[in-house]
Amino acid sequence: MGYPGKNHKSYQTPKRPFEKTRIESETRLVIEYGLRNKREVWKAQAHLRKYRKGARNLLALGSSAADKDLYEAKKAELISHLQRAGLLGPDADIDDVLSLKIQTQLERRLQTIVYRRGLARSPKQARQLITHGHISVGGRRVSIPGHHVTRTDEAQSSHSARSPFVSDSQAEKARIAKPASNPKPAPGGYQRGGMR
Repeated sequence: MGYPGKNHKSYQTPKRPFEKTRIESETRLVIEYGLRNKREVWKAQAHLRKYRKGARNLLALGSSAADKDLYEAKKAELISHLQRAGLLGPDADIDDVLSLKIQTQLERRLQTIVYRRGLARSPKQARQLITHGHISVGGRRVSIPGHHVTRTDEAQSSHSARSPFVSDSQAEKARIAKPASNPKPAPGGYQRGGMR
């Protein structure tokens, strides 16, 4: 079991380290969501793997006729947990748990929520604002970009009370609020000496 105070690895590395399609898809996710490295993608995959494993165990439990009450109780527990976390909609079923995509998990990160709500110009700036302590969730300052935001906390995420971004005279806040007149191209490959 090991020492409980020790931090253990919360992800699993890919079995094939040099698979081209996987590397390209992970790189797209890292760029799109402004992640620090692929380890954050692997952590999100590990969370989804845990939920899918629970759903498969429930399907195996439901196939036996003896434990219908236990099956229904555990099914309701799993689905309500995922609905509170914001990963599933209100009328979800076990098949929806099995078909969860990594994008749904990454959309619930605080970094993505801050960017989608318009509190930052880019996912990278959202990460910077969070780590510097300018963002609060439910009145409490959060400095972890990978913090999982539930649906109830999503509406309560804003600039923290002691942040300079609260005042309207903040220059960067004016740049964030201004609509992009010259939108940046979609993230793609970069060439030496400039963009494609």
